[in-house]
Amino acid sequence: MGNYIDIGVNLTNSRFDKDREQVIADALSVGVSSQIITGTNAKESLKAFELTKQHNPIFSTAGCHPHDAKDFTTEDFKSVESLLTHDKVVAVGECGLDFNRNFSPPDIQKNVFKQQLDLACNLQKPLFLHERDATDAMLAILGQYKGQLPKAVIHCFTGSQEALEAYLERGLYIGITGWVCDERRGKPLADIVHLIPDERLMIETDAPYLIPRDMRPKPKSSRNLPQYLPHIGQRLAEIRQQSAEHIARITSHNSKQFFNLPHKNEQLKE
Repeated sequence: MGNYIDIGVNLTNSRFDKDREQVIADALSVGVSSQIITGTNAKESLKAFELTKQHNPIFSTAGCHPHDAKDFTTEDFKSVESLLTHDKVVAVGECGLDFNRNFSPPDIQKNVFKQQLDLACNLQKPLFLHERDATDAMLAILGQYKGQLPKAVIHCFTGSQEALEAYLERGLYIGITGWVCDERRGKPLADIVHLIPDERLMIETDAPYLIPRDMRPKPKSSRNLPQYLPHIGQRLAEIRQQSAEHIARITSHNSKQFFNLPHKNEQLKE
């Protein structure tokens, strides 16, 4: 089946408090060789980093999700900046814009997003981006940084063909989740994933969210797990008319290159 890398796992979520170690072990046992734990604010980013110190195949991001933008302080920014000096903190984010629910006012979202874009440009660390119902605003802001931005991935992409083509045109990578396994909500995405070039594709579970709806037998819990990533890979392979081995190989290669993941024997600084 090949080894997979899950580029987006919310492993600091309280739904993993009782069995976090087992979840990591179960993912490894089915070929998920690495997981990147998403940092959504300064506190969660620190918790994610602490997990990386306990587990070799675990990495993390550090940033502020647009939902949390209204609470992002100067001290929080300094904390995120400090975390990003560590080798195992491999990207700036999760950051971006979310005009779907506007848990933070759009203007504040934009300001906090730009702070993190500046940080990514200064540190030249890749960007782990979140976007919901904000494609035009996202493209406009990214356009202000043309020629400066490091590599960037739109994580958990669920947008339109127009949005996909716009992001690809600007050189972005695309993270695909089990959304493609939902025969209702996910069909528009399933219809366009073939447009993503092999060299720009990455996959993720976004666990504990977005459990694949087509799993049989259906899991007893609604909690998504990183061990379900090969299932998403298999579904993606079917849609793209490629083999599961090919999907595993290209997405793992892209993830290693994008996040600058070390080879097994390299020393990491804490």
